[in-house]
Amino acid sequence: MEPLPNRPGQAQALAPVSFASFEAAYVELLRLATDAHQFRVSPRGNAANEVIGVAFRLTDPRQRLLYLAERKANPVFQWAEALWYLAGRTDLAMIGHYAPRLATSSRDGLTIDGSAYGHRIFAPAPGEETAAFDRVLELLRREPDSKRAFVPVFHPGDLAGIEANPDMPCLAGLHFLPRDGRLHMVCSMRANDLYRGLVSDVFSFTVIQEYAAVQLGLELGTYTHYMGSAHVNDVNADDVGRIMAEVAARPAPSAFPFPPMPATTGPDTIAQVLEHELALRTNQAAYSVDDIASLDLDPYWQQVLLLFEVHRQITHDQVGLVDAGVLAALEPGLRWLVGHRWAACAGPEGVR
Repeated sequence: MEPLPNRPGQAQALAPVSFASFEAAYVELLRLATDAHQFRVSPRGNAANEVIGVAFRLTDPRQRLLYLAERKANPVFQWAEALWYLAGRTDLAMIGHYAPRLATSSRDGLTIDGSAYGHRIFAPAPGEETAAFDRVLELLRREPDSKRAFVPVFHPGDLAGIEANPDMPCLAGLHFLPRDGRLHMVCSMRANDLYRGLVSDVFSFTVIQEYAAVQLGLELGTYTHYMGSAHVNDVNADDVGRIMAEVAARPAPSAFPFPPMPATTGPDTIAQVLEHELALRTNQAAYSVDDIASLDLDPYWQQVLLLFEVHRQITHDQVGLVDAGVLAALEPGLRWLVGHRWAACAGPEGVR
């Protein structure tokens, strides 16, 4: 059999398109689903534009946040969900506090199954002593070039009672690939709501990727995201239109670099952060800037607690404006996000 002719650039064209930030990828995905969608679908009455078999790659997965005034991304929920995953939890009490709509995903009003990806990744399966994530790390420490470090999340059992299942996992699995001193990750999704779900998914999954890289002592590599169905629901069409108008009108995207996760981060760190999160979520404590600065936590994680304190004030104190000192202590990108998400509570301090 004659070899195929060499076609320069053809192999590269087969790879997912690369972007320097998630925001850049997000805008192009919305444009694709709006202007060049392949299908009109209406599963369970949710009419949407759809494109199938879509992928993109982030060259710097730390640039995982959106700075789009019309999208009003919620950094508090994004960190809450990422921590919920990292702790391997299923409880509705925590995640439902930050996103009450998730109560509709619970069968018993207490736990979440399908969307609790972290439980399937970081908690041992029934009858097992070691979580899939820990098995993957053990494998990669022994065999760094392995192609077998895949953590499945969607299980055949999820198809049981499919018609009545309110919470089927959208995440198929995560594939960890150490190469050249960096940890790359490939994420496979059965479906993504581009306007809403993709935003928190990419945030959480790139945090998991960076967490894994820290455990392995590797630099952060690329993040690749595959979607069987990429769609924008009709209910969000006007929202997407406003985002595209904002993008067309702005001179340049807002740029706020996201810091690296500390090399000291491990399970104990996550547990410590979540202890403080619980105290703030239940209003058992109120932290000043000095209180948070005095904690035995890296400034990276202190920023996360500042976000939870902002949310505590908005949720429990209901005093109008969030404490100006707390806002000022946030890194500029987080302050920008808080200011646009909760403009009435943040005031001008939140959008500097």
